[in-house]
Amino acid sequence: MADATAATLSPTPAAAAKLARTGKLYVRERIALLADPDTFVEDGQLANALAASLPADGVVTGVCLVEGRPALVVANDSGVKAGSWGARTVEKIIRITERALIEELPIFWLIDSAGARITDQVALFPGRRGAGKIFHNQVKLSGKVPQICCLFGPSAAGGAYIPAFCDIVIMVDGNASMYLGSPRMAEVTVGEKVTLEEMGGARVHTEISGCGDLLATDDADAIEQARWFFSFLPTCWREPAPESDPVPPASVIDETTVPAAEQVPFDIHRLIDGILDAETFFEIKPAFAGELVTGLGRIEGMPVGVVASNSAVRGGVLFIDSADKAARFVELCDAYNISLLYLADVPGFMIGKEVERQGIIRHGAKMITAVSEATVPQISVIVRKAYGAGLYAMNGPGFEPDACLALPTARIAVMGPDPAVRAVYANRIDEIADADERAAFVAERKAEYEQDVNLLHLASELVIDAVVEPGALRSELARRFGLLAGKVRRRTEKHHGVRPV
Repeated sequence: MADATAATLSPTPAAAAKLARTGKLYVRERIALLADPDTFVEDGQLANALAASLPADGVVTGVCLVEGRPALVVANDSGVKAGSWGARTVEKIIRITERALIEELPIFWLIDSAGARITDQVALFPGRRGAGKIFHNQVKLSGKVPQICCLFGPSAAGGAYIPAFCDIVIMVDGNASMYLGSPRMAEVTVGEKVTLEEMGGARVHTEISGCGDLLATDDADAIEQARWFFSFLPTCWREPAPESDPVPPASVIDETTVPAAEQVPFDIHRLIDGILDAETFFEIKPAFAGELVTGLGRIEGMPVGVVASNSAVRGGVLFIDSADKAARFVELCDAYNISLLYLADVPGFMIGKEVERQGIIRHGAKMITAVSEATVPQISVIVRKAYGAGLYAMNGPGFEPDACLALPTARIAVMGPDPAVRAVYANRIDEIADADERAAFVAERKAEYEQDVNLLHLASELVIDAVVEPGALRSELARRFGLLAGKVRRRTEKHHGVRPV
């Protein structure tokens, strides 16, 4: 018995050498970094104890404290048949997800697995206690408790769906991968020759597919990011998001922070840094769809989710990926009681044959659906332009934000003045032969259009709730979010909507 227990506590010499070559930590070292000291309690340590080469059946499961809060852990042992799943592996993971459902505890998934053992497929794959039950339970857990995934190595085949159902996926650069079919399988079945990194490496998923959220330099960095993310979230959906001590912002917002000319691009992080408490911004998907910035932060210690247009990247225009990015993030915040702040500087959704064929209408509808269904406190700030459906997607007045504020640089319209004048007066403009006369006519029509969407006019018509000077924006948001803390949240009574996907 002692020998069997000891076998699960350290890697074999061969496994230790492989971990060293790849720069990985042993599974129990990862858990030690995640858990508060001396709090981890393990279950199922002797799973498959009669099989000498399968200590704990390749997965360590249990409960611990993370920053003083209870959390469940599922951690693959890559030294045991490459972290692959057997029947007992699956049963241990199912039991953890069942415990999470009953006790409403968050789960940290520390993934490093080559997938199912084909030799055990009858025992682990098709039945009522088979691997499918894991994913079924993850879906039921979604929005109930945080599910946080650190991906240290592969997450292969069906196992790739574990990260997909998590709230965040942090991938170790150079080691992490997720894919439904391996490069060898791709070559055999579809004749495609591709490397593992090209197939589903960390950079592919954090920069191109969007399946990954954050890149980590090594195992310790991934776990540190996971703990930081968890610090913004409640233990379960019933609890408020945790607050912290207030901290002054990293910079001060003034009249120079936001360029007045809407055609001048600027990095929205400059404004975010002046709004949030210093060093609290946890950006999510920073390398994916950069025209829209999403992340968690704090204002005077209060947690807030930020959805912000970034004109420094592709003009801040909303594309398919940025719409999906926003929809998922808004749902995350709404699920876990985190207030939402929208910073709009958006020309609208992208147009053209390519994006229409890719389904930008339904992708945009996903974002608008998420914004419409959110019931947490929400404040939108029109930073500069908010044109067309971009105004709607960024929680404009018609979407029932708790407040719609505007900086003095703000402008709300169906479209910008130049395309608007051209759309209405194209024939008349083309009929004017004299260049000076034509320019004068266009200038007059632009002036008329701009007067119609004048900020004071919009305020007088109650389109916006307040015009806020840049230097007062942070304090205005802090007061408003503070007063919204007791907001009553109600949803339309129905089974569920039919989501545009």
